[in-house]
Amino acid sequence: MAHYAVGAVHYLQEQGAELLVIACNTATALAFNEIKAAAGVEVIGVIEPGADAAAAASRKRHVVVIGTDATIGSHAYRRALEARSVAVREKACPLFVPLVEEGWVEHPVTEQVARIYLSEAFSGDARDADVLVLGCTHYPLIKPLLRRVAPEHITIVDSAESTAEDVAHQLHRQRKLFTTSSDKKKQETIPRLKFFATDSAEKFSKMGTQFLGLPVEDVVHVDLKE
Repeated sequence: MAHYAVGAVHYLQEQGAELLVIACNTATALAFNEIKAAAGVEVIGVIEPGADAAAAASRKRHVVVIGTDATIGSHAYRRALEARSVAVREKACPLFVPLVEEGWVEHPVTEQVARIYLSEAFSGDARDADVLVLGCTHYPLIKPLLRRVAPEHITIVDSAESTAEDVAHQLHRQRKLFTTSSDKKKQETIPRLKFFATDSAEKFSKMGTQFLGLPVEDVVHVDLKE
């Protein structure tokens, strides 16, 4: 994964990227250091912002993190949260990603799977946890369903949302540092979006529209050579 991610970094920098966001918990968990070392610009991952938000939201200093097998197996969230003096229960939920990609965000099967996963996640010594961290950027699409299924006292922290806030703050800081009065007109221009996909461009367009809530068009397929 690290080798492939570094290839993506090089390609994006060739396209003029000035800030890189690793919008994937698994890639952040397994390849953040390699990506950061390969990048010539600042890199923001999703785990540190997610851990910050979870630590701030937890009064009991005990949280549950759900994610893919790879993210949970890396224990990246455990390390980040324990460094913030927060106890952690980690729970892999491998069925969520294919269910989301199938479009079953409000399907009875997805709800049943969620009930099983969360009942296991909040069992035993995790019963007193008061925060649920969505440690996968697919999971926000089923956040309303998870809100219904999770215990009522639980606060749900979306690592993707926390990361977006960090990115906004970073861009605001950069604009304050580098913007001159002559740039004001340029700032008012609506930004142009470019989309690149290493998988099916058609699939990316369809899924991207669901994730972003806006039309995803003109997706360019990129073949990253080994």
